[in-house]
Amino acid sequence: MLKAFRRKSGQKGFTLIELMIVIAIIGILAAIAIPQFVTYRQKGYNTQAKGELKSFYTACQAYFADNPGTTTCAVSTVSATFQPSPQVKITDIPENQEMIGTKAKHDNGPITYEIVGSGNISP
Repeated sequence: MLKAFRRKSGQKGFTLIELMIVIAIIGILAAIAIPQFVTYRQKGYNTQAKGELKSFYTACQAYFADNPGTTTCAVSTVSATFQPSPQVKITDIPENQEMIGTKAKHDNGPITYEIVGSGNISP
């Protein structure tokens, strides 16, 4: 049996069994890597949504400081200082300066983030 795996002098190349082993190893590595990659992408989407909600909150607080007496803030109101990405949707903008209840969600992310008070964000 071992004679079949030994190469004769002058022959070049790989045997079929060597190629099959390499393909099996690549398949195992891919089976491990692809689910991890999907998880990392979702974490990135969620982080982007949370970051943009925090940036929107900060832009609105600056708007409230510059315009005393106002109680509402919209993305269009603070468009000079804040531009959200098209994938993140900011919704439910309440009529209070604390911005409690404002939500953000990435189109590809599973989590919706919400301002719960004084700029604190909860998933």
